[in-house]
Amino acid sequence: MPPAHTGASVIAGASTSSFQDLKTDTPEGREPGRPGYRRMTLALFAAGLATFALLYSTQALLPAISDGFGVTAGQASWTVSAATGALALFVLPLSALSERFGRTRMMTWSMAVAVGVGLLVPFAPSLEWLVALRAVQGAAIAGIPASAMAYLAEEVKPKALVGAIGLFVAGNSIGGMSGRLVTGWAAQLGGWRAGLLAVGLMSLACAAAFLVLLPRARFFRPASLNPRAVGRTVAGHLRDPLLLRLYGIGALFMTVFGAVYTVIGYRLVDEPFSLGQGVIGSIFLIYLVGTVSSAAAGQLVARAGRRGALYLAVTTTALGLLLSLSDSLAAVLLGLVLITAGFFAGHAVASAAVSRTAKSGRAQASALYQSAYYLGSSAGGTLGALAYHSAGWAATVGIALLAVLGVVSITLYGSHAARAERRMPAPAVAAR
Repeated sequence: MPPAHTGASVIAGASTSSFQDLKTDTPEGREPGRPGYRRMTLALFAAGLATFALLYSTQALLPAISDGFGVTAGQASWTVSAATGALALFVLPLSALSERFGRTRMMTWSMAVAVGVGLLVPFAPSLEWLVALRAVQGAAIAGIPASAMAYLAEEVKPKALVGAIGLFVAGNSIGGMSGRLVTGWAAQLGGWRAGLLAVGLMSLACAAAFLVLLPRARFFRPASLNPRAVGRTVAGHLRDPLLLRLYGIGALFMTVFGAVYTVIGYRLVDEPFSLGQGVIGSIFLIYLVGTVSSAAAGQLVARAGRRGALYLAVTTTALGLLLSLSDSLAAVLLGLVLITAGFFAGHAVASAAVSRTAKSGRAQASALYQSAYYLGSSAGGTLGALAYHSAGWAATVGIALLAVLGVVSITLYGSHAARAERRMPAPAVAAR
């Protein structure tokens, strides 16, 4: 994010669930037109832009990294998977730490580490060092999303909260997209190291703006760490069949997206396309399609229901994957548009359903969804790249179609389980 909107959408999904668990009854909270509101929203926009530009900074550069280190697509893909995998592992514990040590402190330290490592990444002497630095970067970035959502929930009046979150999410989306654009064109001019350095410097400027603009927290109250309570909440979510299905759907959708966008650069740099690095980076403008489809997901659910919306999303994604097999650039681009639209619609439906399903511990439920989501990104990127190295783009599409089939299977099972539950006598349902 996600992919970058990847990152943006998942945070949007997290926000709608997690802020309901936090303090939103702050009569003196900030709102548009009140002192500090504009500074706060601009600061978090800068934070979102910086962190998600960094998270996927190597994705558009994978062919150049492969050439630079003389490694395969599968090996180079670890520069993306290490960052998203570390984020998936650290998002839950760091969100818990922010409850004790403060939202602004967690965001500040997380951004400082992520940007600092981002300035070291271009000078990595080997692929192993590059992967290790990217893992540290992903772990640091994990401290920002949940802390930002909690900060907004505590500091902003409820009626202004959606607008404030929207600006943070916009920063996520634009950051993920602009990071790929900046790295692509900078790499075309000066190589992949120049591309990564350009993103590092851009993120440094954003971090400076964040530190200057961010108002101090006025309503945060430290909470004692209670690992047992968090563990009980997490265990309860993991025993919920519907939540497990939603986590699986999020992970599988992201497997598709991770596979496609990790490998697409290799496909487009090869024959018959032979595109330059800058043009390949510009392909990520297609992410804007995801902004539209995720925004339209609510209306889609209202008309077709959650499962109907998921079926439409997977059908759109599958059609896009099949179109991408063509050797026509126009067909490949149209395929990417359909894949992107289907993915973001499906992700929006699944993440919103997590919010409605979790009756308590919504912050932990969202963090678990984020973990599943980014683990799917890591798996998709690595498996897709290995498949491409072994048998070409058709093999990558095969991996993605298997993930799509997994989403269909989970959704069909959910439909069957729902019908079976409706047929049960009322007392038996209550007992469950």
